Amino acid sequence: MTDWAALYRDHVTAVTALVSGLSDDDLAREVPGAPAWTVHDVLAHLAGGAADAVTGRTDGAPGPEWTARHVAERAVLPVAVLVEELETKAEAIGHSTVDNPRPAIVWDIAVHHADLHEALGLGRLPERYWRPVLETVVLMRKPVVPEGVDDYELFRGLFSRRSRAQLRSWGLDDDAVEGLGIFGPRDDDQPVPA
Repeated sequence: MTDWAALYRDHVTAVTALVSGLSDDDLAREVPGAPAWTVHDVLAHLAGGAADAVTGRTDGAPGPEWTARHVAERAVLPVAVLVEELETKAEAIGHSTVDNPRPAIVWDIAVHHADLHEALGLGRLPERYWRPVLETVVLMRKPVVPEGVDDYELFRGLFSRRSRAQLRSWGLDDDAVEGLGIFGPRDDDQPVPA
């Protein structure tokens, strides 16, 4: 069984190290996996989601109004403040994942960590960060995917980070394409790191 608490803390450590050294231009870079969000916005959402999970402020979760509130409330906060907010909530979030077979907050940080890697041209997120999430989601959803589909690409596709055209290129039929992504299908091709 996955130690979700440890995985969440590992993501927090990696994400905060990644964003702490970024330039203003990099922080303003658009994140293709999260349309209309910048790198700073993704960090704001991660910090806001953690704060809300700890305080129980989950009205509208996990919908777009809820995530937009995270970004709006933290739009002018510097990275150091967002990093501190994320880091100070990590232990409590970790405790909340014990015996949770569907720790959405861990899945969320895994997906957005990969979004950041792709947006910043850093290649694939290291496997240790996404593999446990993929394995759990596959067991739960049991997607029908042709042999030969790369596991990282499946992880990205399951979380609606690949377009209809990209999913069709795997050999999926239209029904499978429409049903694969947890957040529904998308039309904009996403960067595929080497």
